[in-house]
Amino acid sequence: MNETVAHEFSIEALRTGDRAEFARLVDAYSTPIYRLGLKMLGNSQDAEDVLQNTFLSALTHLKDFEGRSSISTWLYRIASNEALMSMRRKKRTVNFDDYQPEDTEETPLPEVFVDWSELPEDQLLSGEAKHALDAAVKKLPESLRMVFVLRDIEGISIKETAEILNLTETNVKTRLLRARMSLREQLSVYYSERMNREEKTNDRTPS
Repeated sequence: MNETVAHEFSIEALRTGDRAEFARLVDAYSTPIYRLGLKMLGNSQDAEDVLQNTFLSALTHLKDFEGRSSISTWLYRIASNEALMSMRRKKRTVNFDDYQPEDTEETPLPEVFVDWSELPEDQLLSGEAKHALDAAVKKLPESLRMVFVLRDIEGISIKETAEILNLTETNVKTRLLRARMSLREQLSVYYSERMNREEKTNDRTPS
C-alpha cells in the first residue's frame, strides 16, 4: 500500500496564480492521482484524462478554495469526481450491482474461502497474482471501488476518505468491509484454481 503524499503548500501563492507553487502541487500529486484514475478506470488514456482534468479544474477553482479541508483532500475529491463521471459517461447500460443496499444493513459473508497461506510469498506477489487483484478490483461496484482505492491503495485515512467522498466514517468503514470481503472471495476462487494447478503439476512430476 502507498503512503499518502505529505507536502505543505502556500495556499495564498496558489490562489494568486504562482506558477512555481502550482508546478510543485502538480509534481507532488500527479502520480497518486494518475494511479487512482488507473485503478478506477483500468485504462491508461482514461487515467491521463482524469489527471489532466483534475489539475485543469484545480487551476480554475483555486481562487475559490477556502481551506476548510486540506489541499490533498480537495484534489482527491476533484479526481474522484472526474473518475466517477468518466465511468458513468462510458456506461451504456444500468448495472444493478452498482446500487448498494443501505450501509446500515448487515454485510453478507463471502461464500468461498480458501487458505492460500501455504503459497510461497513470491507466488503471492507474482505478476499473475497482481493481475488477478487488479481484475477483482475492476469488478467492484464503483461505490466500493472508490473507497477501496482511496483507503487501501492510496493509504488515505478513514476520516479523509469520508471527507473526499462526502460520506460518514461509518459508511466508509462499511463499504471498505464489503469491498475487502468481495475481493477476498474473488481471490479465493483464483488461488483455489491456482493451488489445484500446482497440485496437478506436482502429481505429474516424476519422483
